Parts: sequence; C-alpha cells; structure tokens
Amino acid sequence: MATRTVDVHPHVISRDDGRYPRAPLFGVQSDWSRERPVPIEDMIAAMDEAGIDKSAIVQASTCYGHDNSYLAESIAKHKNRLTGVCSVDIRAPDAVEKLKFWRERGMTGLRLFTGGSTQAIDASWIDDPSTFPAWDHAAQTGMSVCLQMSAAGFPKALGILKQFPKVKLLLDHLARPEITDGPPYAAAKPLFSLAPYGNVYLKATPLSFRAANEAKATPESFFKALVGEFGASRIAWGSNFPATEGSLVDLANDLRKCIAFLSPEDQHWIMAGTAQKLYPKLAD
Repeated sequence: MATRTVDVHPHVISRDDGRYPRAPLFGVQSDWSRERPVPIEDMIAAMDEAGIDKSAIVQASTCYGHDNSYLAESIAKHKNRLTGVCSVDIRAPDAVEKLKFWRERGMTGLRLFTGGSTQAIDASWIDDPSTFPAWDHAAQTGMSVCLQMSAAGFPKALGILKQFPKVKLLLDHLARPEITDGPPYAAAKPLFSLAPYGNVYLKATPLSFRAANEAKATPESFFKALVGEFGASRIAWGSNFPATEGSLVDLANDLRKCIAFLSPEDQHWIMAGTAQKLYPKLAD
C-alpha cells in the first residue's frame, strides 16, 4: 500500500460570515457549505487524523463565488502543505489579470464550475472566444484546470485542448459517468473515449467510489478498466470533503479500500503521484 496521500479536492469555509461574506455562483449557497463549514484549522487537523500529507484546496464557489480571499489566506498559513485552486470568471475582460492576481497569492490551479449542486450543468460557454486569453494563460503558466462537467461538454473541452494543447485538464468526479451497467461499462464509453488525449486527467472522488459500488459495477472491475485505459498516472484522488458527508478519515479509507487490488505503483499514482504532477508545489 502506498504511504503518501495527497488530496486534490477538499474545500475550506470560514465560520466568519462578516469577514468572508457569502457570494455563491448562481446566487444560491450550497447546503453543505452552510451546514458543514470546515475552516482551515479544522481542515489541517482532519488531514493529520486521516494521514493526508498535502492538499490542493479547491475554491468553494457555491459559497464564495470568485472571491478566493479565504482560500488564499488559508494556504498562506500552510505553504509547505497546501496549494490553491481558484475560481475566476474566464469570460470577463479582466480574466487574465485576475488569474495573475490569484497566482501571486499561491493559486496554482483553476476550477471552472459549470454547474452541479446548485445549478444544472451547462458547459456551453467553455469554448467561447472570450475565454481564450484565460485558457492560453493557464497553458503558458502550467495551471491545471479542473472542469466540473458531464459528457455533454466533452466536444467543447476537446476543442479547447486542440487549440491549447499545453492545457492540463482535470475532470471533477470523472465527469460523472454512468457505470451501473457494469463491465464492459458501455455506458461510460464517452469517458473512455478521452483516453487518447494525454493531457486529460481524471479526479476520482467519493461520487466515483459510490457509483462503483452500485448495481452491476464493482470498484475492482471499474477501476481496473479506468487504469487500463488512462493509466494510474492520469488519475488523482479528491476527497470532496466536507461537501461529501462523513469524516475525512472515512473518505480516505474508502479510497484505500477501493483501490487496494491495484499494484503499489498504481496506488501511489492515484493517492499522491498524479496530484504532485498536476500541482508541482505539492511535490516532496
């Protein structure tokens, strides 16, 4: 079993609404951010308890929108263990300036939230020409770009990759594939079709592990197929804590249990190596 663990999808929420006002995307705050806020001090304690060495903390855009202030202040307190994945409106005229601003404050990744917990997913805008300067900036500076999307948005994403081939694209929650049909996972064909694109990376989260335990799917058959197509070096683990209910200890243990059948090398890539490739700041 791999000994290092790096989390690429936790969130931090301050309990101080006055200093860090809520300004969620789409105007609706997510229930989890209201009901289960985890400030940075509690996150570090939870990481220690769960045996998580480092984390790339993702902006809670359904709580703070594009104001990454609390995230920036949080990672500044723990530069040796954390980096940040910021949220920016890449269609705005000042998108590149905003990216530069947040990069100077410790952000090494960008997350584009096309919908999910508070809004239906709509990725139709990700290849709008107004976004091209931001995509180019991410490509030139090595910022990994997380996309919260479904298979319906894949043609748009592939268009971006063809235009900006240096972009490292990380799909949140494996882009939510349908896998309950079980082997050979025909319903997940759109996801597997992305395997030839070497700069597409996958983020396996509790949503992925839960789906792999439903109906005809099993963790061993699904993750064996996933690793077989993409390689473990293109798959990273994200806890989605605290958006996903449960302790960080339990979420980390679920990961370890689901991939225990893989080789030690493949486990290492999923648990730490891929994360450190996507976010070099987290390298040992």
